Amino acid sequence: MHATFDDDDLNDNESDDEVIGPAQAGESLRATVPLAAAGRRFDQALAELFPDYSRSRLSEWIKSGDALLDGAVRRPRDPVRGGEIVTLAALPTIETRALAEDIPLVVAYADDDVLVVDKPAGLVVHPGAGNPHGTLANALLHYDPKLVEVPRAGIVHRLDKDTSGLMVVARNLRAHAALVEQLSAREVHRQYVAVAMGPMIAGGTVTAPIGRHPTDRVRMAVVKNGRDAITHYRVRERFRAHTLIECRLETGRTHQIRVHMAHIKHPLVGDPVYSRLANPRGATAELSEMLRGFRRQALHAEKLAFTHPASGETITVEAEAPADMQALVAALRADSAMHKL
Repeated sequence: MHATFDDDDLNDNESDDEVIGPAQAGESLRATVPLAAAGRRFDQALAELFPDYSRSRLSEWIKSGDALLDGAVRRPRDPVRGGEIVTLAALPTIETRALAEDIPLVVAYADDDVLVVDKPAGLVVHPGAGNPHGTLANALLHYDPKLVEVPRAGIVHRLDKDTSGLMVVARNLRAHAALVEQLSAREVHRQYVAVAMGPMIAGGTVTAPIGRHPTDRVRMAVVKNGRDAITHYRVRERFRAHTLIECRLETGRTHQIRVHMAHIKHPLVGDPVYSRLANPRGATAELSEMLRGFRRQALHAEKLAFTHPASGETITVEAEAPADMQALVAALRADSAMHKL
């Protein structure tokens, strides 16, 4: 099972063997467990020897007998002594079942290991019930057919259908494992811009666990037994009855920003699940029309920063808010200016 994170331990080791890349069909990989790894779990030692593969994948191969220690089947938790020969019958498999579709993509950054795409609002990330085609995964497979060999076409985190903005995509197994680890360790910087309802005085941090709503399974909610969730926010611009805010995710839970802002009584404009239309008294005709017609959450992933899986350099990518959000902010400014006069 491969990790993917919603809006989700390798140790340095001296080895006598060169790290070998992913196997080609019909090949097996061999490596010697370094003496420094003595006492570690078999799955931990394997992850250090073959960093191209995720831990979950390696653990599955140990359990299936495709990863052998001195020719014998072992359990993931069995300790190693150091000096054993590891044989890995790693056969590339089709990880992504979606079909390639010629769907336009805005690529904000690309190299041999990663892509950063600027997803438009309205585009579903993964195929699923009700959305078998026309998704970001389909578009990625058309852009790079080799992504069929990477879990979920290289997608390691998600954005809601109607949230726009930046997503990082792994183009090979090594990059996939590295990015999943960075997300798990909360080392990926994810910054959003949003329009919240109501005037906000200052920024802050929301620390509140998120899980399924107890009675409405379509919604998420702040619940006592939910998963830990932390959102930092600060005010960028105040309007008469709304606030432009910047949000930074420390965790990545489903609908996290939307749920947290609604929890503190500042739901996002246009959110069809966690807010309702509120037309401020005395609003300009332009603003009233804009608020009625804004049919998605006013939320955009504007900045991503992560450590490049190959070079180790920090990659920072930014994307300005799309036209609909810029028009909304312009209408809010005009309304505030009119009332000041």
